[in-house]
Amino acid sequence: MSTITRGARGVFRNTIRTTGVTIILALSIGLALVMLLALKTVQARITSVKSSIDNTISISPAGFSAFSTANNALSTTQLAKVAALPHITQLSETLTGRLTTIGSSTPSFGGQTQNSNATTSLTSPVKLNTSGSSSGSGGGGGRVFFEGGGTLPANFSLPISIIGTTTPTSLDGTSLSIPSGSAMSGTSNTNDALVSSDMASKNNLKVGGTFTAYGTKLTVAGIFSSSDQAASNNVIVALPTEQRLSGQSGDVTAATATVDSVDNLSSVTTAIKNTLGSSSADVENSQEQVNSAIQPLENIKTISTYSLIGALAAGGIIIFLTMLMIVRERRREIGVLKAIGASNFKIVVQFVSEALTLTIFGAILGMIGGTLLSNPILKMLVNSSTTTTTTSTTTGGGFRGGGGGGFAGGIGAAGRGLGAAGRGVGRALTNLHAAVGYDLLLYGLAAAFIIAVIGSALPAWLIARVRPAEVLRGE
Repeated sequence: MSTITRGARGVFRNTIRTTGVTIILALSIGLALVMLLALKTVQARITSVKSSIDNTISISPAGFSAFSTANNALSTTQLAKVAALPHITQLSETLTGRLTTIGSSTPSFGGQTQNSNATTSLTSPVKLNTSGSSSGSGGGGGRVFFEGGGTLPANFSLPISIIGTTTPTSLDGTSLSIPSGSAMSGTSNTNDALVSSDMASKNNLKVGGTFTAYGTKLTVAGIFSSSDQAASNNVIVALPTEQRLSGQSGDVTAATATVDSVDNLSSVTTAIKNTLGSSSADVENSQEQVNSAIQPLENIKTISTYSLIGALAAGGIIIFLTMLMIVRERRREIGVLKAIGASNFKIVVQFVSEALTLTIFGAILGMIGGTLLSNPILKMLVNSSTTTTTTSTTTGGGFRGGGGGGFAGGIGAAGRGLGAAGRGVGRALTNLHAAVGYDLLLYGLAAAFIIAVIGSALPAWLIARVRPAEVLRGE
């Protein structure tokens, strides 16, 4: 009979003890498997949530508002230092303005003073209603409200937003579809512009057509499509073009920095604040929402890690105490085996194989139980980790009627970033499902082997210390 076979058969010498030890080991290994499954599932969800949350930072002049009259813009020189910071992959700079249709009457919005040269030959495609009833294309026109009441002038035309940006192919962080024509470079200083398909239809414009803005003739380089009314009321030009036309050389009213990873949002935000100064710029990111989304998962990850370590340690202690008891019971047998020529190595292998057999029995039962209980236990961990978690969603936007729609280009991307983060919070713990694969079952068997080896290490050392002469003399 081989040494390994003899060790395996030794497990059945005491059926009651074997059954008890197997059940306890099954609980330990089952818990270890459940915690391993939880770790794998949660880590995958953390990665997924991070990839779904916006990794942008919104930069605006300190105290700037949609209808601010203060000349507190940032400068391209300041933002050049920001663009050079580590982990920033892109910096989109924006200067927004409002254009009044030539010949129309425009009421004052919030007391804002309008530049007398900020006029255009274009007419806004957005239909307005002041009664609250549905009108306009798409079933809903823009709404206009007046402080203290009032009505629109008969020849009123909604102001048009003109956006000078270094990224003309995107609007508020969303990529534009340009079915006709093409976009110009965001750093060029040409009299080219992009208009929406609604704007082009309203003003009978095609690619190559012209219109006036700030008393200058602009050429339609491309026509972009948009289902959003605020976006359809925008004219997009390159940043240097808007700076020149509006007489705001070097000014920027908003910027959006894209970071290489959400893990670097906090450090990059701090670096931007230090570069620009807290009194010069308001710098915001979605870090709070990132933390809200990730924190419950991190709690589960921590609990799972410690529970996994505890379960493996408990299994090792159980098999250690069991084998220690077995070795002491069979001290005479060990002495006899040594007396007839068995080496320490063979005797150790016999007892290790016995420990391994016990552990494998426990592992089989534990893996069956762990597979069945993994999702209920994971759900319990989720519930315990979210008792203090509040799900919130923040949405961004500007003056949706179009008068301040250009300002949406400055802060809208940050708002959508916060909204994406809020949605990440909501998605983080939904449909969290542990899937058992062959790799995890192999991990379970590997854990059983490690437990058996660790648990029988000290008993093996005791075996080596048994002297046949002392044992036989005592008998």
